[in-house]
Amino acid sequence: MNNLILLIFCFIAGVLLHRYKRMPVNTPAVLNSFIIHVSLPALTLLYVHELKLTGDVGLMAAMGWLLFAMSAGFFRMLGRWMNWPRSTVGALILTGGLSNTSYVGLPMIEAYYGHQGIASGIIVDQLGSFLVLSTLGITFAGIYSTGVPSIAAMARRIALFPPFIALIIALLLMPVSYPEWMSDVLKRMGDTLAPLALLSVGFQLRLGHLAGNGKKLAIGLGFKLVLAPLVLFLLYVPFLHAHGQAIQITLFEAAMPPMITSAILATEHDLDPPFATLMVAVGLVCSFATLTVWWWLMRGV
Repeated sequence: MNNLILLIFCFIAGVLLHRYKRMPVNTPAVLNSFIIHVSLPALTLLYVHELKLTGDVGLMAAMGWLLFAMSAGFFRMLGRWMNWPRSTVGALILTGGLSNTSYVGLPMIEAYYGHQGIASGIIVDQLGSFLVLSTLGITFAGIYSTGVPSIAAMARRIALFPPFIALIIALLLMPVSYPEWMSDVLKRMGDTLAPLALLSVGFQLRLGHLAGNGKKLAIGLGFKLVLAPLVLFLLYVPFLHAHGQAIQITLFEAAMPPMITSAILATEHDLDPPFATLMVAVGLVCSFATLTVWWWLMRGV
């Protein structure tokens, strides 16, 4: 609950700081750069290093990849049919295909499933959502911002993406124990992600951007919060006969609102930043209701 209060407080603080012009207009760019270069790499070095794999890990990790694939297919087709700009389609693919499985997901898991469920949430986040962000996310952001780049250019973007570099280092260091001071430093740096990300989103939110974006927003959040989790539920439970708390948590994570970092990535690549911010902000508010419904529906899984 304290984590959720922190998220709400920082989001409101961002809105007020912009409203009363207490910070410069380029504040989101600075905050986003800090998150990409410091906060996310620190978290990756800390939590990937500590991952413990379980029997359901394949299905848990696959969720993030399946979700992004569905988002890419759905919004590419819909974008052509609705004649939406490429930048908007790119923003929808990123925000619709990446769940906030960490800084909303982990507190919500603790609230609904208890502290013991957090380990499953970390596996879903690090082996699923985060890997997708570091590979497919950065690739699609490049494709929709500059056209189809060469394979070499896409590989370069991925290889130079700071969280991806941290991911490789964390995997290589898994057999090595971190000294206590290093874990403490990484945690303190990683803890900056949630407040800075919500501050950035709140600072960029303009309610005036709802005008003209209502239909796209309803479709985007309808996919992210309802349709995509439903398809994954039908795939995992009736079709694959997967059951247990780990699967419940995996599907619960699928129903999370759009990942904050997906909007940051969209903003960094100039993919309709106002709309990407709306997806994250409005999705966060709506998810408090939709997640309760999903938790209730999945109690018997």
